[in-house]
Amino acid sequence: MSETKVADGENLLEVDAIETCYGLSQVLFGLSLQIKAGEMVALMGRNGMGKTTTVRSIMGLTPARAGAIRFAGEQVRGLPSYRIAKLGIGLVPEGRQIFPNLTVRENLVAASGNRLGSRDPWTLEKIHALFPRLAERGSNMGVTLSGGEQQMLAIGRALMTNPKLLILDEATEGLAPLIRDEIWSCLSMLKAQGQSVLVIDKNVGNLSRIADRHYIIERGRTVWSGTSEQLIAEPDLQHRYLGI
Repeated sequence: MSETKVADGENLLEVDAIETCYGLSQVLFGLSLQIKAGEMVALMGRNGMGKTTTVRSIMGLTPARAGAIRFAGEQVRGLPSYRIAKLGIGLVPEGRQIFPNLTVRENLVAASGNRLGSRDPWTLEKIHALFPRLAERGSNMGVTLSGGEQQMLAIGRALMTNPKLLILDEATEGLAPLIRDEIWSCLSMLKAQGQSVLVIDKNVGNLSRIADRHYIIERGRTVWSGTSEQLIAEPDLQHRYLGI
């Protein structure tokens, strides 16, 4: 598979008016968002508003029943999850979902690969430089790691697939303050390197510092989108939709 060619400033991911259900219960109602190549975008909203369902729809884990999802210009709605991942989307899921009975090193190399032909691919050595703690814990089983170490491992595992788009669902939820700072530093570095990122988190301060644009969803609909400057300038918006 050749490298996906999308220039900076062009849409890498386009989610257009998708509707998604769990059985007879509809969760997303015509939700739309876009991410340009090289851009970091935040998806925000209170719990239960459809953020994780949006991610699951993008990845084909809970397929949307209507609308369009395009990645690098290719329609991916209806494709199985493994094919969507192979196109260049790496997911750090809510709950991390690392392999508990594999070592840290085995977790990192299990799905590693440079399938899209990146000129500067992620390697085990680069992941260790990003998260030195993973190098120290290399022979430890996944189940023995702290929550923060598991999150580092989940991010490292996704990066080892050399994704064009990295998605993080609840990037720092439940982590100790020092670990949160380390994750935010990691995301800042990835952005500086031109990695496209979709991040879900509740920390408006850090999101407004490093994200280019933001989407707020309420009851499965996009109710606001704008830049960090616009978000900071509208504190009433944060109170209304984010519970801050």
